[in-house]
Amino acid sequence: MSEPDADNADAAAKQRQRVVRVPGSRRARLTPAPGTDPSPDVPPKPAPTAPRGAKGANDDQLLRDVPPHY
Repeated sequence: MSEPDADNADAAAKQRQRVVRVPGSRRARLTPAPGTDPSPDVPPKPAPTAPRGAKGANDDQLLRDVPPHY
């Protein structure tokens, strides 16, 4: 016969998150918590905005230029 405390400990251990080692990775992973949705919450991408106003004479050159520290 098992003790009631041992049964409660087993049930609590099944409901907890576990740390899972990932081979070849420096970081470990947690298993999903019980009652949660493990899929990531990804916000929708914003719609591209149109350029404001009329294009100037050197707008294309300014957009192509790269700062010197790149």
